[in-house]
Amino acid sequence: MQIPFEPQVFGYQINIHLILEYLAFFLAFKYYVVLRRKVTDHISTINRLSIILGAALGALIGSRSVGFLENPTFEFSSENLIQLLNTKTIMGGLFGGLLGVELAKKIIGEPQSSGDLFVFPIILGIFIGRIGCFLSGINEFTYGKETASVFGMDLGDGIMRHPTSLYELIFLIILFFSIKTFQKKTALKNGELFKVFMLSYFGFRFFIEFLKPNVFYVFALSSIQILCVLCWLYYSKFILQKLKNAH
Repeated sequence: MQIPFEPQVFGYQINIHLILEYLAFFLAFKYYVVLRRKVTDHISTINRLSIILGAALGALIGSRSVGFLENPTFEFSSENLIQLLNTKTIMGGLFGGLLGVELAKKIIGEPQSSGDLFVFPIILGIFIGRIGCFLSGINEFTYGKETASVFGMDLGDGIMRHPTSLYELIFLIILFFSIKTFQKKTALKNGELFKVFMLSYFGFRFFIEFLKPNVFYVFALSSIQILCVLCWLYYSKFILQKLKNAH
């Protein structure tokens, strides 16, 4: 199979990444519905819908904003403008969704933590989306730097690069089963599972970004890495509390 993978159906070229992106949303939501049926949700249906709406709006704004910050300077043209409007990133979506949820909960007066039910569906959604990123090769800005290591792959430009999307797929599999095990063996308070997921995923993304041909800004960090630091700061109270309890 050649990368980028660009199949044709009845003479029309198929955007495999877009198809997998829609599939990721669909299956992640179905998975969420299944999980919600299996547990007692202490949040009412109407409040849960308000929280989902807040998450969706926050994710939309966050994904586009951080996507723009990854490449804030570009040559103005109709083609580049359309590309800019289509630019998005899961990192901005996650953090923006988090802020959207917190704002929605303040508006409706919902005190319960609401993120735990979303953890495994989010991991599934990211996993499916990353398959699309890998199959898109250099057509998506998720590829890695040039490398002479045994892991190097030709992603469509004749250069052996780090297949960072594959690295992430492996990490997501490990993360999924690690959190499953952690959930079974550890007594967690409501909302802590989501915090563990966010800190783990943002931690991975912080380090994997060094393998990508990024534009590095403040303190030699990319916009994604700066967002990772902001996430850690956001959860700093939780981190310090767990470190204190570990002693």
